[in-house]
Amino acid sequence: MDDLRRIDLNLLLTLHALLTEQHVTRAAVRLHKSQPAVSHALAQLRDIFDDPLLVRRENGLTLTARARDLLGPLDDALGQLNGLVGESTFDAAHARRCFRLALSDYGARSVLPALMRRLRREAPGIDVAVVQAGREAMLAQLADGETDLAIGVFPRLPSDIEVATLFEDHYTSVADRATLPRRGPLSVEGWLARPHVLVAMRPDAPSEIDLALAEAGMQRHVALVLPHWGAALDLVPGTDLILTVATRAVAAAPNRALRAFAPPIALAPVPFQQAWHARRRADPAHRWLRQTVWECSQQPEGT
Repeated sequence: MDDLRRIDLNLLLTLHALLTEQHVTRAAVRLHKSQPAVSHALAQLRDIFDDPLLVRRENGLTLTARARDLLGPLDDALGQLNGLVGESTFDAAHARRCFRLALSDYGARSVLPALMRRLRREAPGIDVAVVQAGREAMLAQLADGETDLAIGVFPRLPSDIEVATLFEDHYTSVADRATLPRRGPLSVEGWLARPHVLVAMRPDAPSEIDLALAEAGMQRHVALVLPHWGAALDLVPGTDLILTVATRAVAAAPNRALRAFAPPIALAPVPFQQAWHARRRADPAHRWLRQTVWECSQQPEGT
């Protein structure tokens, strides 16, 4: 009971922001407080819990073992308090907040235009900061609190990351139309004989296309690996390269020099997902963000 007298709800909220953000400045922005005030609160919390809670490492602040143990029960307690006092909604029209999103340029083309139009109309105080990273880096950023939401394809997930599918896309191949047969589709043998372009953040990143080929006992020659969907489409004309990407990416950047066609091999649909850390689950602002992103992802491009 003596320990309870030393801590109030504001300190608990500050503790939650610090442990979630793992950054004093970002926690201050989230709480609408000054950085010195949050630093002072952190000093109080360290004294109360007799633990540093956040320690500096080479890449920034990280949670101590005691802080990691506190985060889950703190999430639950604040969630119950929100329900008790009825603070389970988020007033987006009047809120001032910056959400950090991790997504590829394909994600930017698929979701960001509709999302930004929606925010400017309905939530002008909400800002967005976008970072680009590979899948593993996106998941690490969610775990570290560096980003609020990651949008992409996540076939393998840690237990503390939650996902929801925004939509399913299918693969489309594109090539310079002058290099394709005038009549009839390109055969599997012809498709495999051509050099291919792979869009990936890392040259050694696993590709669903190549995994499917390997299962069928086939292999293609990847002549170029690059991280940008839009640039990949621009460099195919005038070459013998074949690019196989999600259909929405091709539809968003039509090019008369290219012909789009179904790959001559069976490829599973691509589930395009939004992912977040479990500690964000009950945050009303984050729930609003996830719902808004889902709604925007359902809109055809240009609406």
